[in-house]
Amino acid sequence: MFTKTDAQIQHADVLNAPIDISKDFYNYENTFYFADHLTDFDPKSGKGTLEYKRYQYQSRQAFNNMLMKPDTVPANEFPATEYEAAPHLPFQIQFVSDRTIRIKMTSGPQFHPQEESLMLVNGKAPNNPDAWTYKKIEGGYQYSNENGKVVIIENPWHVKIYDGKGKLLTSTLHNTDVTNTYTPVLPFSYVRRNSDYSRSMAAVFSLQPDEKIFGCGESFIQFNKRGEKVVLYTDDANGVQNETMYKPIPFYMSSRGYGVFMHHSTPITVDFGKYFSGANEMMIGDDEADLFIFLGEPKDILDEYTDLTGKSVMPPLWSFGFWMSRITYFSEKEGREVAKELRKNKIPSDVIHFDTGWFDVDWRNNYEFASERFNNPKKMLSDLKDEGFEVCLWQLPYFTPKNTLFNEIVDNGLAVKDRKGNIPYEDAVLDFSNPKTVEWYQAKLKHLFDLGVSVFKVDFGEAAPANGIYHSGRTGFYEHNLYPLRYNKAVAEITKKEKGYTLIWARSTWAGSQRYPLHWGGDAATTNTAMSATLRGGLSLGLSGFSFWSHDVGGFVTKSPEDLYRRWTPFGMLSSHVRSHGEPPTEPWLYDKDFLDAFRKADNMRYELMPYIYTQAKESSENGLPMMRALFIEFPNDPGAWLVDNEYLFGASMLVAPLFENETSRAVYLPEGTWIDYQTKKVYQSGWHTIEAGEIPIVVLVKNGTVIPHIKLAQSTKNMDWTQLKLNIYATAETTTAKGKVYLPAGEKLHTVTVEKTGNTFEVESNPLQGKTSFKLEWTK
Repeated sequence: MFTKTDAQIQHADVLNAPIDISKDFYNYENTFYFADHLTDFDPKSGKGTLEYKRYQYQSRQAFNNMLMKPDTVPANEFPATEYEAAPHLPFQIQFVSDRTIRIKMTSGPQFHPQEESLMLVNGKAPNNPDAWTYKKIEGGYQYSNENGKVVIIENPWHVKIYDGKGKLLTSTLHNTDVTNTYTPVLPFSYVRRNSDYSRSMAAVFSLQPDEKIFGCGESFIQFNKRGEKVVLYTDDANGVQNETMYKPIPFYMSSRGYGVFMHHSTPITVDFGKYFSGANEMMIGDDEADLFIFLGEPKDILDEYTDLTGKSVMPPLWSFGFWMSRITYFSEKEGREVAKELRKNKIPSDVIHFDTGWFDVDWRNNYEFASERFNNPKKMLSDLKDEGFEVCLWQLPYFTPKNTLFNEIVDNGLAVKDRKGNIPYEDAVLDFSNPKTVEWYQAKLKHLFDLGVSVFKVDFGEAAPANGIYHSGRTGFYEHNLYPLRYNKAVAEITKKEKGYTLIWARSTWAGSQRYPLHWGGDAATTNTAMSATLRGGLSLGLSGFSFWSHDVGGFVTKSPEDLYRRWTPFGMLSSHVRSHGEPPTEPWLYDKDFLDAFRKADNMRYELMPYIYTQAKESSENGLPMMRALFIEFPNDPGAWLVDNEYLFGASMLVAPLFENETSRAVYLPEGTWIDYQTKKVYQSGWHTIEAGEIPIVVLVKNGTVIPHIKLAQSTKNMDWTQLKLNIYATAETTTAKGKVYLPAGEKLHTVTVEKTGNTFEVESNPLQGKTSFKLEWTK
C-alpha cells in the first residue's frame, strides 16, 4: 500500500504520465501542412477538398537570439511521381441541428473508419441540413438560420461562425491571418512526424478580446481556461490541486456564445491563448479533426451537447441521501456498528459504503466477501436494507499477480495485451473493449447484486496502458481515454439490468460518461485550498455536461481538521450527492459534541430540502444542466457572473457560498435581482456584499419570488412522507407572486406551483398534484 507521500511526479517521463502532444507541433524536425484553399466544394452535400501547403520551421540567429518561423519547403519523398507535395484532402461540413455544426477533416486516407462512436448517445450524430438555409456568396458559401451563420471562404480558406445577430464568434486561422505579428503562430494544419510518419491535426481558431473559456472536464486549477494550456488525458491526478485530471472532457464553451466538442479519444492538448493570445490551438492526437460547434447561451450549448453525447439519467431517490464511508470498514461488525451509530445519533443517512477492505486481503479485489470477517453477507445486506441503508462496495479493474482471479483473466484473454501478446504491466488490466471481458466482469457484479448490494464504487480507470493492444484493434493511444467510458458503461448497464436504475460512484470519465451517473471528485487534501479547488473542479465538470457530482466531505488524505470538516459539511450537503469518506475518523460522532450537533443540523437541512433537491435533479437531468451551476448559466447577461468561481447555484434558485477559511462571513457576489438569506431571511440586492453565515456555517440565498418545497425530517429517504410538503416562500413584502417546481418520486413530470399574495398571506393558486400531495405554506417576512 502506498504511503502518503507517494505520487506520480508531473512532467516526468514515467509510467502513465499524461501525454502532451503539443511539443510535436513545435518540433522543427517535423513537417507541417497548412490548410490553404478549397479546390472544390459541393454546397448541397457540404463536401469538398482542401489543398494543404507544406512547411517546416526555419531558424535564424538575430542579435544573439535564435528565431524560428515556418517556411514553405519542397517535397522530400522519393520517387517524386508518387506523392503529393501539396496534398488535396477531404473537408466536410454537416448540420446536426439548428444550433449544432459539424466540421470533419482528415490528414490522409482512412482505411478503417469507425462506424459508430461510443461517445455519441446513438452511436452516430443526426444530420439535419434542412435546419439551415444555403446561399452562394462572392468567394464562398453561406449557411444561416435564426441562431447563427456559417461562412466558408474558398481562398484563403476560412470557416467563420457568427451568432444570430451577425456577430463573429470565431473563425479558423489561416497562415495569412498571422503575418502581422513576429510571433510564429500555428494556423489550421496537421503535423507529419519525422520520427514515425504519423500525423495529427491542429484545429486552430481565433480568440477575441475578453473571451473566456470554460469546461474541459473536472479541472481544478483555473476556472477560466483563457490563457491556459490544457492536456486532455485521463490521469490519476493524485489530488485536486494540480493540472492533471481524473475527468478530462474534450468539450468547452466560450463566453461569446459557442461551445466546441472535439470528437476524439486520443490525447488532446488545447492552448487557449497561452502561447499566442489570439489563437485557440486544438492539437488533436488523431489524424482526423471532427469538431462539433454549438451556438447559443450556456443552457442552449449544454442542451445541444448532451443531446449529442447523452444526458445524465435520473438516479434513484435514496442516492440523494447521505453516504457514510471511510477508508475502510473491514468487517460486518463495523458496518453494523456504523448503521447503529447513525440512527442512535440521528444522522439522516441512506448509504453505507465498504471501501477497499471487504476482501480477504485489503485492496485485492476478487468480488468475494472475506469469510472470516463477514459471517453472512446476504443477511447483513438484508438487515441493513430493513434499517433504511443501501450498501455500496468498492472495486477496481486491475488485478495483481497474487489475486485469485489473475490467471483466469490472463488465460482467457480478458486483459489488455502488449505488442508481444503478454500484458504491459505486472497487473492484469481488464480490456473493456472485449465483449467477453464485459460479460465475465458483469457476472461478478451480478453475483453481488444477487446478495443485496445496491451500487458499486467504480474506482480508478485512469491507467489503461497507453502502449497496450486492445481487443478493438486499436492501441492505447486511442483506447486510454475511452477506458473510463467503457468501464462506467459496463457497471451502469449491469446495474440497470439487475436493479432497475442507473447508478455508479465513479472517479474517471471521458465524453459520454455523464450518461452513467454519478462521479465524485477524487482524493482531496484536508486543507482550505483543496476545498476551494474541489468546487472549481465541480463547476468545470458541470460545464462539461455532467448533472450529478460529489466530493469527499472534509477531504480524503488525512484526518480532517474539525473546523475544516465543519465548514465542508454544508458544502457537501448542498451538492447533488454527498458522502463523507477518507482517512478515519470520518464519522461525526467521533468528533466532539459541538461538531456532531453542527453536522446533524447540516444533514437535517439537506433531508428537509429533499423535495427541492429531487426536483432540481429531475430538471437538470432533462436539460443537460448541472445541479451545481456556475452563476453565468442562469445569468448569462450579467458580466460579473462570468468572473466568480467560489460560489455556485444549487439548482436554479439557491445561491451557495461556502466558507473556505475559518471565518464566519465572506464576500459574496449576487447576480441581478433581489436575494433572501435562506437562514437569516435578510434581504440583499445584486452586487458584492460581506454576508455573515447563519447557524449552519455556510452562506445560502434564494432568489426573490421563489417557492422552495420542503419535507418533514426523516432518518432515511425511504421513510419520507411525500403526501404533505411544506412550501417555504421567499418573497419580500412587495412581492405578490412566487413560483417553484415540484417533482414527486412517483411522478411522471415536473409541475410548477404558483402562490399568490392575498392580504398578508400567500395562497396556492392551484395544486397540480391534487390527490398526490398537499401543501402547507410558510412565509417569513
